[in-house]
Amino acid sequence: MRVIGVTGTNGKTTTVNYINEILKEAGLKTAMFSTATIEVAGQATRNELNATVASTSEMQRFFKRAKQEKVDFAVLEFPSHALHQHKLDTVPVEVAVMTNLTQDHLDYHGTMENYAATKAKLFDRLPKFIVLNHDDEWFEYFDQFPAAAQKITYGKHEAADAHIDRVKLFRKGTEAGLTIDHQTKLELATALPGEFNAYNMVAAASAAYLLGIHLEDIAEGIANLEAVPGRFDRIEADKGFDVVVDYAHTPDALEKLLQTAKSISKRRVILVFGACGDRDKSKRPIMGEIAAKLADRIFLTDEESYNEDPEQIRAQIFEGIEKGKGQVRTTEVADRREAIKKAIEVAKKGDTILVTGMGHEVYRIVNGERLPWNDEQVVRELLES
Repeated sequence: MRVIGVTGTNGKTTTVNYINEILKEAGLKTAMFSTATIEVAGQATRNELNATVASTSEMQRFFKRAKQEKVDFAVLEFPSHALHQHKLDTVPVEVAVMTNLTQDHLDYHGTMENYAATKAKLFDRLPKFIVLNHDDEWFEYFDQFPAAAQKITYGKHEAADAHIDRVKLFRKGTEAGLTIDHQTKLELATALPGEFNAYNMVAAASAAYLLGIHLEDIAEGIANLEAVPGRFDRIEADKGFDVVVDYAHTPDALEKLLQTAKSISKRRVILVFGACGDRDKSKRPIMGEIAAKLADRIFLTDEESYNEDPEQIRAQIFEGIEKGKGQVRTTEVADRREAIKKAIEVAKKGDTILVTGMGHEVYRIVNGERLPWNDEQVVRELLES
C-alpha cells in the first residue's frame, strides 16, 4: 500500500479527493482519509470527527482496513497539528504534496515560521516524490527539501514544471490548460468553480503524472469529482439565486472564495460568516476587512464559540469590517440560523449567498457543549420553508 500525503493551509481536502478520483479512474483501488470524507475501496462515509486526522489508534484501524481490502494507494491529509503531535510519524509517505501556506493556527504554532517548519516535517522524510506550488509565497522554503526520486512544481510561474497556461471560470466549474515539462499538453475541466480549485486539480494532476498515470485517466478522474462536502457546495434551489456552503475559515480562503463568487455571480454577493472560538484571534479583523472589501452585503454571526464569549469574537471581526468601511452593509445577527434566514430573505434573482466557516461539519461546540448542526441542512430547511 503506497501513501500519498497532502499538506498546506487551504485546498488539502479537495486535492486529496481529486487524487483519489484520478487513481480510481486508472483502475487502482484506493483508501482516502480527508476532513470531509473517509473512503476505503469505494465505500465512503462522512467524516464526523470534527478533525482532519483521527487518534493514532483510529488511524491504524483505517490502515488495517485498507490493507485488508488490498488497496493500492492510501491518500491522506497531513495537517500541521497531526504532524506536530506525531500522529502519522510511522506512515511511509511516497508522494508529498504542498498546496499553499497562509495564515492559520497561529494560536497553536505562534509564528508563520513555526507553522512552516511543522508542515516541513512531511518533506523532511525524503519522500520519493514531492509536489510543490511554485506560486506560493513559501515556495522557496519548501523547495529546499530534496525528493528521493523526483520533484515537480506547478503554477503560473514561468519556471513551474506543470505550467498553468490558462484558467477559465464558469458559474458551475473551471477549466485549465497545462503544459508539463515544456512539451506535454493537458486540458482539465472540473465541476468545482474558482481559480483556487484550478490549483487544487493541477496539484493532483502533477502528483498523478509523477506516478505515471495516463493523461486520459488524469483528465477523466478530475472530471469525475462532482462535489466535495462543504467545499463550494452549491445548494440547488428554484429561487433565482444561488446558495453556497463553504468551509473557508482563513483569510486567504475567504478572499479567494469571495473573488470567485464575484466573478461568476450575476448580481450581489451576500456573505454569512463568523469565526471560531479558542483559535487564532489575529485573523478575525483581517477576515472582517476582506469581507468588507469584497462582499456586497454581510451578515455577521456566530460560528463555533467553544469556550469564548461569542459577542467578543464578533466584535473583533467587526473591527476589520469598520476598517474596510463595510459597517453600513453589515447586519449583526448572533443566531446563525436567523442570520442565514435573513440572508435568504434579502436575496434577489442573480444574487449569490455564501455561508462560510463550517462547511461539512455536523455539529457545533458552543459554551463547551456539542450541538448538532450542519449548514447545508439548515439552508435546505430554510429554503423549503
